[in-house]
Amino acid sequence: MAKKELPSIGGQSFENLKQVNDHGAEYWSARDLQPLLGYSQWRRFEDAINRAITSCEQSGNNPEHHFAGAGKPITGGKGAVQVVQDYQLSRFACYLIAQNGDPRKPEIAQAQKYFAIQTRRQELSEQLASDMERLELRKQTSEEFKALSGAARQAGVQNRMFGIFHDAGYKGLYGGLGNEQIKTRKGVPAKEQLMDRMNATELAANQFRMTQTRDKLAREGIRDQQQAIRTHEQVGKEVRAAIERIGGERPENIPVAEHIKEVEKRLRAATPKLKLDERDAGGLLGDKANNKGTGK
Repeated sequence: MAKKELPSIGGQSFENLKQVNDHGAEYWSARDLQPLLGYSQWRRFEDAINRAITSCEQSGNNPEHHFAGAGKPITGGKGAVQVVQDYQLSRFACYLIAQNGDPRKPEIAQAQKYFAIQTRRQELSEQLASDMERLELRKQTSEEFKALSGAARQAGVQNRMFGIFHDAGYKGLYGGLGNEQIKTRKGVPAKEQLMDRMNATELAANQFRMTQTRDKLAREGIRDQQQAIRTHEQVGKEVRAAIERIGGERPENIPVAEHIKEVEKRLRAATPKLKLDERDAGGLLGDKANNKGTGK
């Protein structure tokens, strides 16, 4: 699986922001991490931190090893220094914050892939990692579908034409097949949602189709219903052409996946106790935690 990277802010990447404490353990400042994960307000970011602390407790790990309250000096416009609340975070804490962040933020979505799928697999089998990726993509496509619907409304698409608008995107991407035709071809029951039966690759293609359509409608200031429908279909065709150029499987030929609800059930059943190796379990305490009780 290709390595994913977190977005950078002002040239600073996630790994660039890493610091080392007095115990020789790596840590990140929550204040530094906040803009990297797409949060403009500290209050909302701290909500995600608090959810992550709860998740840490529930996963059988000690939050004190991963979240340490701290103060961060901030220099104001006139040189005045103010100390604001901050946290020192272990790598595992950063992972948990990404998992408990707002999935509508593209930065959070990327961070979830970076940590949960690419680099933080302590207890996850390949199957569970794949399940997590697919579930996150399904959540993202659901949010993107809502956002695209809002963009379509602004572009002049009337409520009664929403079905036709969304079908146009499918037709572009699936070689002329609409939603119901795709279901028939793949054997998806009529009452089920098509995206609930897409694998990660197919979900990613559809998410890209939707994000690009939404951006194009806004960028070109489209305010005509028929033009919006044509735009959606054309973007679908362009995504299809890109897939064909790189030798990817056409989406109508991708086998149907098990229902996403089954994936959710499997992940719930496997929900950690996240057993970390000794170094990661020690978190902010580094070797000091590993040497407790050894006489070292």
